Amino acid sequence: MFDSSSPLYLSLKVGIVATLIVVISAVALAALLDKKEFKGKHFIESLILVPMVLPPTVIGFALVFLFGRNGPFGILLENLFGIHVYFSWLGAVIASVVVSFPLMYQSAKAAFQKVDSRWQNIGRTMGASEWKVFKDITIPLAWPGLLAGVILTFSRAIGEFGATLMIAGYIPGETDTLPIAIYFAVESGQMEQAIIWVVVLFSFGLMIVYWLLYLNNRKTSKWLQ
Repeated sequence: MFDSSSPLYLSLKVGIVATLIVVISAVALAALLDKKEFKGKHFIESLILVPMVLPPTVIGFALVFLFGRNGPFGILLENLFGIHVYFSWLGAVIASVVVSFPLMYQSAKAAFQKVDSRWQNIGRTMGASEWKVFKDITIPLAWPGLLAGVILTFSRAIGEFGATLMIAGYIPGETDTLPIAIYFAVESGQMEQAIIWVVVLFSFGLMIVYWLLYLNNRKTSKWLQ
């Protein structure tokens, strides 16, 4: 079940890589835009969040158009680095990054907005650089919200199906993440295998919801105290 060609192993690999990319980039962007107002900010944030309301087929089509063999980024990556995104596990990573990025961005933005700016100002008056204020004050205070975002991002990356199928396709042992494996197992009549993967995903989803509720209850309890 957990060898390098299994859907579970591939899903975890895609989920971990996508989560690392999303967490670093989304937290950096949220910190950059936090409490800053400028012309065009709402349009930028609309572009960031629009994958949340688009059908997976639209996202998948955009990825195929951009990263396909004849797409601008697809040709660029192939010519410069010899990397093929289309019908590869990297395509699954890119699809997971696109659909989960808004979740992490929103979580990070909300977490940063809840940080009391007085603590940040105290750090600045003591001579701390902006990076040190961010690292030693903002991140620790925003950590519960950021952790919730990380959990949501990873779970969304693990569960991505539509856009992944369009850009990565179905190649057993190479691009068949758990959702895709379930779909094709049902299509081919392998119901027992499909049930196994469904139970795995359901258990994972239940664990995710439990931890989110647990974190939320902890934050509520501390606030009441």
